[in-house]
Amino acid sequence: MPEFKRVLIPTDGSEFTKAAVESGLLLAKLSGGKATALYVLDQSVYSGSHLDSAVVNIYDTLEKEGRFATGYVLERGRDLGVEVEEKIVEGTPAKTIAHESSNYDVIVMGTLGRAGISKLLMGSVAEKVIKESMCPVMVVRSVSSR
Repeated sequence: MPEFKRVLIPTDGSEFTKAAVESGLLLAKLSGGKATALYVLDQSVYSGSHLDSAVVNIYDTLEKEGRFATGYVLERGRDLGVEVEEKIVEGTPAKTIAHESSNYDVIVMGTLGRAGISKLLMGSVAEKVIKESMCPVMVVRSVSSR
């Protein structure tokens, strides 16, 4: 049976990721491992902007959101006695998470639970990560998306 000592928990800070955060941290605790809270500064949000000050404002806002999101995981990890590293990187979420997967034993992530036209138009980050990941991926659906 594989040991899940290095748990990657991608987060965007939304309510939809909280169940995955809890599951990832509990898995790390049970395995005696540690977790990494990953926030991806989505380059697609600001890369098409031509106004320098607008780009700086968007980037700063996303970075603050990322600190809040990873901070939540860090705080929950402290509550549960799990060591958590915070990591904020630039990229596109699915590609970045999949790229990071080679450094971990398992990824535990949430899903928005989109269906129909919304999923068709936006795709699923979790689905893309599952296809490209170098390690197992556990997708935890949030209570609010059921």
